[in-house]
Amino acid sequence: MPDPLTGLLDPTRILFDLQQGNEIAQGFSGCLEPDELARRVTDGLVEKFDCAFARLWLLEPDQSSLKLVASSGLYTRTDGTFSRVPMGAYKVGKIAQNRVSFLSNNLAAESWVGNREWAIANSIRGFAGYPLAIKDQVIGVLAVFSHHAMEPEFLEVLQTLCTIATIALNTALQYQKEKQIWQSSTRSPSFSHLSLSDQLVSILSSTRLTLVGTEKPLTLSVTYLFLQTAEILNRMRCAYCRLIYTEDFVALEAVVPTAELTRHDSEWLQSCLNPLSFMVRQLGGSLQPQPSANQRSLQVTLQMPYVQESLGEPVRIQCRLPLLQLAFTHLALLAGFVISSRIDEMVPLLTDDITLIPSAKRVLWIQQGDQALPKGINAKIDLSSSPEQLRQAVEAVKRDQQWGISSDAEPPPLSERELEILILLTQGHRDRDIADRLIISESTVKFHMNNVLTKLKARTRYQAIHLAISNGWIR
Repeated sequence: MPDPLTGLLDPTRILFDLQQGNEIAQGFSGCLEPDELARRVTDGLVEKFDCAFARLWLLEPDQSSLKLVASSGLYTRTDGTFSRVPMGAYKVGKIAQNRVSFLSNNLAAESWVGNREWAIANSIRGFAGYPLAIKDQVIGVLAVFSHHAMEPEFLEVLQTLCTIATIALNTALQYQKEKQIWQSSTRSPSFSHLSLSDQLVSILSSTRLTLVGTEKPLTLSVTYLFLQTAEILNRMRCAYCRLIYTEDFVALEAVVPTAELTRHDSEWLQSCLNPLSFMVRQLGGSLQPQPSANQRSLQVTLQMPYVQESLGEPVRIQCRLPLLQLAFTHLALLAGFVISSRIDEMVPLLTDDITLIPSAKRVLWIQQGDQALPKGINAKIDLSSSPEQLRQAVEAVKRDQQWGISSDAEPPPLSERELEILILLTQGHRDRDIADRLIISESTVKFHMNNVLTKLKARTRYQAIHLAISNGWIR
């Protein structure tokens, strides 16, 4: 019997499998909990590809072992024998250590399998293990077990899905770290009521800080930017900081010695400053790292303008993600609104937090990805919305009208018969098979397919199938 791992790829099958994998990936949207994300990966593999079971481990913070965070299918517990796997131990640990994927369609015959009787008794034949890695850094391992030999089309899709899952998990892990900093600083009762200089001193405990000028109250978004910058400076062993308040802006000037900075430190610093600079610019400020004249130190300057009050209409913005809080604060200011911190059910609320919807009668939902819209919202906006669109959305909800929410999906341009033929093509049937099933002639099948290509402006059948799947006309 030929090995399916070495077989030719079936284009129709891979298009169908890619759509299945795409549906799994769409479930990642808006999820920033690593364990929940991992569970969506393993649940999706079992549901969409009929795997016996799937498991996902994430690397522990000390990087000495892997922790099982999700298990779906035949085994769902995460506290068993393989709940923690040391780096280099068993096949999972070796995959993580060597960053090399492993595929087999005869698991019981593999020498590394500790319990071959178990594999035989449970009819486990296929195994695929992939390292979840960003460049040279492993963050986890995905393992999939199958009752049947794994087809080459599935393995191609699995590799692509691992790449998408790795990016989503890495983003979620980074967000959790930032969330801990955010909660321990700006939201802690014992910390949030302190002045900015006091908060900076708590972070930069080994740095000499000078305060120039009289401190003024700052918005939550601006305060967050200064605290995030301080966290970075502390990691870089900042030697000196000066916090300056003027009539027009507040600034933080810092000096970081470069003699002790390694190449890794410099790369890490740049990777942190780049996204932070984007957020700073969103609020009209500037963040500039600049080497000193003698190249012995790095000068970092963060300058932010004060948020000016205006006579515009009030809106309330409350997001789970700091980045969204910053982006939509800036968008609202550009649109001429006043940012209100007072909870009033009649003040339009911009949010991505479903738990806050009952607190307002006018909710503008911040959409991320393709997740389903929650009930109780009046408008939908996203990061691509312009200030003018935000004004239109707010004006609409104040008139108790909906904005940006489509109740009816656009119907497919294909006839019922044309859709029926496309579905059979995705299942691998040939024109002759389709003709027999539908009790029509083979020439009629070709006639309908020509109509499909014309309507969808597709050059090949595979393009037509892909377009139909992407638009949700066939599943």
